[in-house]
Amino acid sequence: MAHTFEELTEKQRAADQAHRMVEELREQYGPQTQVGGWSATQTQTYDTALRAWRDLARDARTALTEYAKEQGASLGGVEAEVAEAVRKAE
Repeated sequence: MAHTFEELTEKQRAADQAHRMVEELREQYGPQTQVGGWSATQTQTYDTALRAWRDLARDARTALTEYAKEQGASLGGVEAEVAEAVRKAE
């Protein structure tokens, strides 16, 4: 599947945003092993956010790999370019 550079940056931006959500939930909820643990709702919310992040990160990685192959470029180089574009956009 052909991807554009803009699609790659959008996919990476979405994965990064999902990762930030997971980190925010970890910070907000505290350690899962704390006395009393998380409520069922907290656990479900966290698990949903974690799955979303993993799915988005996997999709971004697949698109990056395909794009690099299509362009005949190194994966590391494409990753660096996308990361820089995402940083600049934020």
